[in-house]
Amino acid sequence: MQWMLELGLVALLTATLFHAVRLERALGVLKRDRAALQELVQEFNSSTQQAEAGVERLRGAVDGAGRQIARQIEGALALKEDLLFLAERGERLADRLDNLVRAGRPMDVASPRGDIALTRLPAKTAVLAIDPDADQAKPPRVRSQAERDLLLALRSAR
Repeated sequence: MQWMLELGLVALLTATLFHAVRLERALGVLKRDRAALQELVQEFNSSTQQAEAGVERLRGAVDGAGRQIARQIEGALALKEDLLFLAERGERLADRLDNLVRAGRPMDVASPRGDIALTRLPAKTAVLAIDPDADQAKPPRVRSQAERDLLLALRSAR
């Protein structure tokens, strides 16, 4: 019976040894995987830190660009206001010049049939020559203040 007990003990020791070798191999694989996992975690942390630094740089660039765009918009708004003012002023001057030109010349309007001619002389005109026979002769030469100023400027420029 002792032999049987020893044989049973040897069988159990062999089974234990077999399981111990299997367990040791599994632990070796686990240690290698743990090292790879730890390396992977370190790489992930490094990548995360680089991404955070990149996001901060990007935020700084966006803030700088936003401030620059805001300055350009403020300048553009000021220029827009100046241009609107100049356009209004130009329109007023053009209207004024148009009125002065219209006030300075008589306007002859002929009918389509050619039998009626209407002549309109403005109220504020300067008559250079008055002829008592004006009804029979051609109408007097009329010049506006703008025409007189222009002629004076041209004469002084010579």
